[in-house]
Amino acid sequence: MESPEYKPILERAQQRIEEAILLGSVSQQSKNEDIEIPSFPIAVMMAAATNDPPLKRRYALAEAKRASELLTNENREKIMKIAESFNWKIKPVHDGQTYDVSLHFTNFLKNAANFHSKKWKLVNRLMLNGEVYLTKVEASRLLEEEVRRHIEEKLGTKVGSLPDTIAKRVERLRQLFSERKGKIKMEELPKDVVIPAFPPCIKELYDTLASGRNTSHIGRFALTSFLINIGMTTENVVNLFHSLPDFNERLTRYQVEHIAGRRGSRTRYIPPRCDTLRTHGVCHSREEVCKEVRHPLTYYRRKIRILREKEPQSLSEK
Repeated sequence: MESPEYKPILERAQQRIEEAILLGSVSQQSKNEDIEIPSFPIAVMMAAATNDPPLKRRYALAEAKRASELLTNENREKIMKIAESFNWKIKPVHDGQTYDVSLHFTNFLKNAANFHSKKWKLVNRLMLNGEVYLTKVEASRLLEEEVRRHIEEKLGTKVGSLPDTIAKRVERLRQLFSERKGKIKMEELPKDVVIPAFPPCIKELYDTLASGRNTSHIGRFALTSFLINIGMTTENVVNLFHSLPDFNERLTRYQVEHIAGRRGSRTRYIPPRCDTLRTHGVCHSREEVCKEVRHPLTYYRRKIRILREKEPQSLSEK
């Protein structure tokens, strides 16, 4: 039986994680600090108790985005104070125009390492005496990454036995994430990747990974090389493998980067031909377009053309 005194806090904690699962963000709707503030550590504890790495990563990112949105509306002094709590070497900039703060390049590199936009490359930044100049919004974005990593570290804590009422909430969160896992994976694909144009074999491989189930070596190679060749970044491809029980980030990253031509021979690999995939049992169901092509990438390009001819508006939205 839950205490009426703590029930609103537990409900808000559960809601934070549900919002992260369903929306990829945590709302700022609660104005009652007596509920909002204690609900955060409880939510962290509940997310950690799920023992589901992809769920925990999604929750950490959602909370980090929420923190970033809140910081964007704060003044420079508040942002600097929070940055200093993470031991950032940060200073105010008084040019009164372009920049708000300067940050030591080591802090900048640590938090911008996973950003792919060219504006986050150190060579494209204004840097004087080892300090990178930033706007308030840019500093908030870097803090988002710091917060995400900080929460993920807390989520790595092992949680012991829980009261039955909390354990039931945790189990509901596990079930919700399991039901949504495939859709979440699709949502995380880059916007320029046209999911409806995936060949049946690639779609099946993708769904297998999204559900946390293993696939064959050639299946992994076919999916990885296909996604790399249609424009997905190596980082996004690596993230697809996170839910597998045998996931090893260092090994997976090396293999993906090798297929992408960033390691080893520096040759970018393409997926196996259709007949090879059939021979190895990867191809199970064929569509009309399959009968006209001999390669998954050819299927993808042709299916995009077909979709554009049929529904140009809806395709641009996907």
